[in-house]
Amino acid sequence: MAAEDIPKDYDHKKEKLWQEKWQDDEIYKYIGDGTRPRYIIDTPPPYPTGKIHLGHVLNWVYMDMDARYRRQKGYDVLFPQGWDCHGLPTEVKVEEIHNIKKNDVSRAEFRDMCIDLTTENIALMKKQMLSVGFSQDWSREFITMTPEYRKRTQYSFLKMYEQGLIYRGIHPVYWCPRCETAIAFAEVEYTDNQSHLNYVNFPPADLSGVSEFPEDNSYIRPDGRNSDPKEDGILIATSRPELMSACVAVVIHPDDERYNHLLGKYVEVPLTSQKVKIIADEEVDPEFGTGAVMVCTFGDKTDVAWVNKYDLEIIEAITEQGTMTSAAGRYEGMTLADAKEATIRDLKDEGYLVKQEDLEQNVGTCWRCKTPIEILVKKQWFIAVRKLIDQVKEASNEINWVPKHMESRLLNWADSMEWDWCISRQRLFATPIPVWYCKNCGKIILPDEDQLPIDPTVDKPNHPCECGCEEFIGETDVLDTWMDSSISPLSIAGWPDPSYVNDFPATIRPQGHDIIRTWTFYTILRCLALTGKKPWSDIVINGMVFGEDGYKMSKSRGNVIGPEDVIDEYGADPLRTWAANSLPGSDVAFAWKDIKHGYKFLRKFWNAFRFISMHIFSDDDLSNDGEIKQNLNPSDMWILAKFNKVNQIVDKAFEDFEYAKTITTIEQFVWHDFCDEYIESVKYRLYNDGISDESRIAAKYTLRYVVENTLKLLAPITPFFTEEVFQHFNKGSIHCTSWPEVEEEFDRDELRDNGDLTVLLIDEVRRFKSSNKIALNAPLSAVNVYTNDELKEVFDEFAGDIKGTLKINNLDVQTGKPDVHEIVVEVEPDMSKIGPTFRKDAGKIIGYIKSHTAEEIAKELEENSKLTIDDLEVSEGFLNLKTEVVGSTGEKVDIFQSEDLDVILEVIR
Repeated sequence: MAAEDIPKDYDHKKEKLWQEKWQDDEIYKYIGDGTRPRYIIDTPPPYPTGKIHLGHVLNWVYMDMDARYRRQKGYDVLFPQGWDCHGLPTEVKVEEIHNIKKNDVSRAEFRDMCIDLTTENIALMKKQMLSVGFSQDWSREFITMTPEYRKRTQYSFLKMYEQGLIYRGIHPVYWCPRCETAIAFAEVEYTDNQSHLNYVNFPPADLSGVSEFPEDNSYIRPDGRNSDPKEDGILIATSRPELMSACVAVVIHPDDERYNHLLGKYVEVPLTSQKVKIIADEEVDPEFGTGAVMVCTFGDKTDVAWVNKYDLEIIEAITEQGTMTSAAGRYEGMTLADAKEATIRDLKDEGYLVKQEDLEQNVGTCWRCKTPIEILVKKQWFIAVRKLIDQVKEASNEINWVPKHMESRLLNWADSMEWDWCISRQRLFATPIPVWYCKNCGKIILPDEDQLPIDPTVDKPNHPCECGCEEFIGETDVLDTWMDSSISPLSIAGWPDPSYVNDFPATIRPQGHDIIRTWTFYTILRCLALTGKKPWSDIVINGMVFGEDGYKMSKSRGNVIGPEDVIDEYGADPLRTWAANSLPGSDVAFAWKDIKHGYKFLRKFWNAFRFISMHIFSDDDLSNDGEIKQNLNPSDMWILAKFNKVNQIVDKAFEDFEYAKTITTIEQFVWHDFCDEYIESVKYRLYNDGISDESRIAAKYTLRYVVENTLKLLAPITPFFTEEVFQHFNKGSIHCTSWPEVEEEFDRDELRDNGDLTVLLIDEVRRFKSSNKIALNAPLSAVNVYTNDELKEVFDEFAGDIKGTLKINNLDVQTGKPDVHEIVVEVEPDMSKIGPTFRKDAGKIIGYIKSHTAEEIAKELEENSKLTIDDLEVSEGFLNLKTEVVGSTGEKVDIFQSEDLDVILEVIR
């Protein structure tokens, strides 16, 4: 390769050519024949929104660096790409695009709209992923809406149903009124909200005329009898007054002396007139509000617990659409917001509302549409999570968490699990629940395995019910999308085909910390239930991405930066160096200065490569390692030893997922050790005629070795740049090469340490030149180095490189102290002092100075500390003396002492 063929500037616009070539050559294809150790990456399948964001980039750069590194280390890497198509995100977007609700069109038509949008979005995101240089094996792509994947999901449902881990029951569930579906506890997100705490008087109940008051049911509606709202009863502080109609009890702490005399008595619920009993429970916080709490069905999880604990009535006051039911009386048909406003107004008008206080709340919202969730009692399908909690925790302890502290999020979540996982959804675009119900006896009918996948609203069972009935009602509910994605490690391994054991458990799961309680938890649970094994050996957690303003990126804040914004101007590799320079588990701030730093580093490397290309691609034979290594200079051995150490550090850092250490170590080495020090130190051997061919070839060999192998260390991080440069060395792809071997002959601390000491000495002389405005390439007549015995030995060894690098004609390294002294070379009278002091005799003094040499005057001052001129005495304070330092030869020298070395330097210019 001729040096003139190498462009002056690195062109990141060529990245697209490499994307296409890598795909055409299938260099990332997983073979899976067992001839190499397998490395299986359980990749997170994103929702196909049509646009990847910097959070995706951070997550996938982690995965991609790991995949590329493992390939170089000899692994057969399975790096698939999946798409989690089903569920609310796609449906909500389709409803938005077409301005419809899911039931405005037929089920089939709505699903087709979802499929069309998803297919289009997958194509867009795949193109973006390729632009960032991700190295997935696209032949192993999985899409959860395909029949093949739905078959796996439904099969997993059947297997867990057979084990008694999936059941259908009537329980309180979290419900999104906007999406009109149940959601799992893990899908509830909490946001800050400003509300009011309403202090409402619940007066004593008028029980006259009530002949029988059932003890097991606190809920009664007498015929229109109302208590006096002004009569002191018990003061309740509530943020949900619209749920008065669903109040079934009042709870106090048993030790609360304010109220315990009221235990067992009844109060009347304002506006709705039902009589409810006052009961005691230690879960009540006496310090919050008034210390008395109304139990509503259902305001929150605590209400559910109390209803179950005390067998209280369940009043359904809210519809699936988020409006009030007939149980709400006068508020029937109102939205929750309107009902709250009307209830507060009526409480105020009728005298029940005592006061209001501002309240900051943490409100549970739907993870997708952000609508506040409600708790409704519904017949749903559940996974018996609590049966597997201990197994999940044991499996988690066997997994290597990176960083380790992230495991606590999963364990804390597991310990807080009070409800089973609701897996049924009242939506359309999802994997159907594979169940029918006998029209005659209601028995649950399951499909045969060979029928899968099925749509029970269209397909029929292969056999009649045990009762003989052949008419069935298909389940219309669908499965939670996490039921699809939580079997991803099984799916990519080919489960349930028996050969899946070759690729399961997976090696690693990379993911964000925001889905530990969902994707991580559910995957461990499901893999344990279906195989009895943990899903992976390692889990590496990445953080979230924040904007330059310090806030999480969001469209509303206007701080969103898309990967295409970076790639268009700087290319993908600087974006990847930004992502690499972060710590697993920690949130990452995006900053343009970091992108520019990565861009600048790659151009520094390119310029260095281009500069040395005329030498390393010359006609010299650089392939005879053994012979060339016999002629290496100390500086050659130093940079090779430094590279050896960098290799070991970067190798270990990649192995331990310490990506920030990989990029910072490589940058430091390339920028400073190699470019600033070694290249400068080797120029004299490349250009000077007096250098032997053996020394020149050794220098060229070292330059080539370091560049070529440093590219291999950098390849997992900057695939485009390293491929472009590597093509000048080899026609094959750098991503098909092996990780550089550690060369034992250069793995010696003394080589690195001695070279580093020499670099410090060279830098001292460079600083001297710079501070004295001497060009760095200007020669110096002589440099004398005074030091200790140990350093003398080091500098003597590197003497040739020190002289050549600094252009020193004569270099002398010796122990001891320099023999230098100061001489006066010029004397001038200080007229500002002589004039006022000596007045008319000033001329006599000036004449004396002019008639004597500086040496004569200096000698007289040294002997007498003054000049005697006739009857005048002139001290040194009346004179300006210019001095010079001279060495033992009498030549003028500059002398200075190093702050970092035990060295005094004497320079003769």
